[in-house]
Formats: sequence, C-alpha cells, structure tokens
Amino acid sequence: MLALRQLVFEVAAELPEVGALEETLKWGEPAYLTPVTRSGSTLRMDWKPRAPDVCALYFNCQTTLVETFRTLFPDAFSFEGNRAVLTPLSAPLPEDAVKTCIATALTYHTRKG
Repeated sequence: MLALRQLVFEVAAELPEVGALEETLKWGEPAYLTPVTRSGSTLRMDWKPRAPDVCALYFNCQTTLVETFRTLFPDAFSFEGNRAVLTPLSAPLPEDAVKTCIATALTYHTRKG
C-alpha cells in the first residue's frame, strides 16, 4: 500500500490540473481527493483480510473508471465489479498501468460531460 500511496502522490504532482491533493480516511481506508480543482473522482486503497493476497484500488462505482481499466488492462489486474482493480501482492506492481489508473481517476471530471 505504501508503494501505491507513493504513486498517487507522484502522479498528482505530474498533473498540474489536479492541484493540491488531500489525503484522508473514508470508511477507514486511505482516500485521495482533489478538493481545490475538483478535477478528479475519489480514489481509495485498502488491504482486506478476506482477500489477503491483493491490495485494492477503489474508484467511485458510479463512474466508468473500472470499465475503462478493464478494457485498457485486461491482463494487468483482477477486478472487483465496477469498483476496484486488484493488484496481487505476490507479483511486481504493474506500475505503468497503475499510474494510468490513478491519473485517469484524478482527472476524471476534466473529461466528463
């Protein structure tokens, strides 16, 4: 999760349209928001005992984000419905794919509509 957190901050820093990133807890999980620019959709992450072999990146289930990631990266992740991409802890992190997912979430509202 620390590697995912680091990627969130790295990607946000590379995207001027994101502005200041807020790190908070939502449902007891680390969450990242773009409160100043409102450019993005909330991104959360967590590890859960019921799925101990994966770390999850959660996205708003009322967006098309996970559907998009499923199309772009069918082999890079496992998916949890329309709300999460799952990264296995036993394999190297698919860093480029994760960065794309993070950037897409943090800029979701700049493309919407």
